[in-house]
Amino acid sequence: MVKSASSQAERPVAVSDDTTDGESQTLTRVNLAEAVYRSVGLSRKESAALVQMVLSELSDTLVKGETVKLSSFGSFIIRSKAERIGRNPKTGIEVPITQRRVLVFKPSNVLKAKVNGHTVVEEDD
Repeated sequence: MVKSASSQAERPVAVSDDTTDGESQTLTRVNLAEAVYRSVGLSRKESAALVQMVLSELSDTLVKGETVKLSSFGSFIIRSKAERIGRNPKTGIEVPITQRRVLVFKPSNVLKAKVNGHTVVEEDD
């Protein structure tokens, strides 16, 4: 939910209904910009620019190998994986897997509780 700066009641972020037959909906960059537009009162163009700036800052921080921690949401962590020998499951032939960095998301306890429908106690950090 996005909270208005003017202390209005919380409103859920509207997600476009691009789905059919009960498939899950996807929150997009456009949906986020629209939620900022409605909740904060910036123009649509300013809202889209704000969302882009936030996402760019998150991406740049992760590219540098730093952790991004969003309180009551979770942490994005870059982990380094060493080179190892893998195996082609179809043929059984060993194949080297090169070292790489992977992005890992670790949800906060608050987010886990919300997803599971439990009462949420907000974290301080």
